[in-house]
Amino acid sequence: MTRPSWDVYYLGIAAAVAARADCTRRQVGAIVVQGDRIAGTGYNGAPAGVPGCLSAGACPRGRLTAEQLAPGSSYDTGAGSCHALHAEQNAVLRAGYDGCRGSTLYLTHPPCDGCARLIAGAGIARVVVPQE
Repeated sequence: MTRPSWDVYYLGIAAAVAARADCTRRQVGAIVVQGDRIAGTGYNGAPAGVPGCLSAGACPRGRLTAEQLAPGSSYDTGAGSCHALHAEQNAVLRAGYDGCRGSTLYLTHPPCDGCARLIAGAGIARVVVPQE
């Protein structure tokens, strides 16, 4: 029996976390690992107490098709605005600054530009995404 590497192990956990996402367009999971301990996890979805995409079209972005809203369009403005938090944002919130500083972030998908800035600002030292 061969044990998975730490990267493969934590990417598997990130994939399991992504299953909780309530977005109809994409499910993303994130794990912040500090040393050998999980400091925080997150998936994309509406803030606690706010209806998410799976709640009968609560998200304007979720009501649009890929033809109506091109991939990579703004999440913050226009017809495709979204009230959900990204998986990276939720994981960093759960881990806190001390849990992020020098840590590794495991993601099921590469981060958007805004989350890349958040990752750098949180002091995360390494980002691992699945090989495509």
